[in-house]
Amino acid sequence: MNFPDYFPIWDQLNQDQQDRLQNSAALRSAPRGTVLHNGDMDCTGLLLVKSGQLRAYILSDEGREITLYRLFDRDMCLFSASCMMRSIQFEVTIEAEKDSRLWIIPPEVYQRLMEESAPVANYTNELMASRFSEVMWLMEQIMWKSLDKRLAAFLLEEAAIEGTDELKITHETIANHLGSHREVITRMLRYFQNEGMVKLSRGMVAILDREKLEALGD
Repeated sequence: MNFPDYFPIWDQLNQDQQDRLQNSAALRSAPRGTVLHNGDMDCTGLLLVKSGQLRAYILSDEGREITLYRLFDRDMCLFSASCMMRSIQFEVTIEAEKDSRLWIIPPEVYQRLMEESAPVANYTNELMASRFSEVMWLMEQIMWKSLDKRLAAFLLEEAAIEGTDELKITHETIANHLGSHREVITRMLRYFQNEGMVKLSRGMVAILDREKLEALGD
């Protein structure tokens, strides 16, 4: 499938708009670990995922990471085009969490489309609202939910994404997702293991008792 099959509101654009958008979008490969956007001073362009998985996260002053949201096939990232939204500035980093293929849409092209196309403007506003809702939900989790509950929910979410209960993931990676320290995550996972919920091995967390994790996560 090509670009028109992935752009969400392609059929609502006229021929000239379709031509401009498709001709300007650059298809790029991003191996795992590639940083695609780094902070609000970077204006990479809008990212439209063809395949793979991207991660959007922020860094604290101490250098700790916390995942804001992830992007999968057909998802679009607006925060990578920060120059389009000068009143909204986020120090967001976008990196490829898996080997990915994506289109990069120049911000000036998309900006013009928003100005002349009501469907594009509406879609952009809806996408922005959705991303803010995800960020607000995350803030609520951090403020009101204990780390053990967040960790249980994260492991179950990761299992759903990967389609397996045997997760190839390090304690450091989990800590980065949850905005915690590796040592804290290690202690919590060892507690989970003692309770029979997971089994730990080098670079691996295997879920043994989903019901206990689900009860804890709820």
